[in-house]
Amino acid sequence: MTEVLYTGPIQAERGGELAMGGGRSETSALSGTGGGQGLTTTQNSQRPNACCFCWCCCCSCSWNEEERRRGRRGKWKPQDTKMETIPNCEDCPKPSVEEIRLWSQSFDKLMRNPAGRNVFREFLRTEYSEENMLFWLACEDLKKEVNKSAIEEKARSIYEDYISILSPKEVSLDARVREVINRKMQDPTPLTFDDAQLQIYTLMHRDSYPRFLSSNIYKSLNHSGSRTPSES
Repeated sequence: MTEVLYTGPIQAERGGELAMGGGRSETSALSGTGGGQGLTTTQNSQRPNACCFCWCCCCSCSWNEEERRRGRRGKWKPQDTKMETIPNCEDCPKPSVEEIRLWSQSFDKLMRNPAGRNVFREFLRTEYSEENMLFWLACEDLKKEVNKSAIEEKARSIYEDYISILSPKEVSLDARVREVINRKMQDPTPLTFDDAQLQIYTLMHRDSYPRFLSSNIYKSLNHSGSRTPSES
């Protein structure tokens, strides 16, 4: 069955092409009734590979660098995302011992805590699935937007970054959810990606979260937080 992709233009046309921001060129054949249509997007800027220098291991510029170099060929880099509103890591205070322990009680408690999201995001990066968290964060950011033109721009960026089959950051979604997104993209709202966000949330919960609790990243953080000052 041929997959149906989004065909509704949002940006104003210039010279027969849709003008977009960003650093790479992407052309995709879009299927529709009566024949295919071409959509060309151009990207002109990339985010700098900035280190956040925060307390958590989401910087990990040294210990994880070798692991990233071994990454899958052609895998996207975190700075490739066009969602400028999504920071390299969330600004947050150092978590308390109690907060760290709460992360193991439920995935919801982990995701509600900014420090917990930072640590979990670093774990996803080691598994080359950080795009799941980035997509979730982008959807949360879209929900806060009230300006219609900004909603359309952010929705388009999310679609191209995480939904398009040509994106190296494409998240794993089933055909039903993709069809829903394609319909909603004709007139995007802050809730356009709700079904997809829930599916990715569920995927992280069932697939990545159990491994996170058994990972050295979480164990070392939990151990260091549980030590008394005399043991430090």
